[in-house]
Amino acid sequence: MNEKDLILKEVKALQSEENRMGWRFLFMTLLVLAIAWLLLFPKIYLQSQIYYKSRDIAVLTGEYNILKEENRILKTKIESIRFKNQVLDTMFEE
Repeated sequence: MNEKDLILKEVKALQSEENRMGWRFLFMTLLVLAIAWLLLFPKIYLQSQIYYKSRDIAVLTGEYNILKEENRILKTKIESIRFKNQVLDTMFEE
C-alpha cells in the first residue's frame, strides 16, 4: 500500500502541475487575443466600409440609368415638338 500511495501522490502532483494555469498563461492568452483583435479589426472595418460604399454606388448607378433613360425620352419629345413646330411653320408660311 505504501508504494501505491507514493505512486498516487506523484501522479496527483504531476496532474495538479499540468492543470494549474498561472498568471503567465492568462497574460499570454490576453496578449494573443489583443494581437488577433488588432489584426482583424482593420480588415473587418474595411470590409464593412467597402460594402456600404458599393451599396451607395449601386443606388447611384440605378439613378444614373434612370436619368439617362429619362433624358432619351425628353430628347425624343423635343425632337417631335421641333418637327411639329417646323411643320406648322411651313403651313403658316404658305
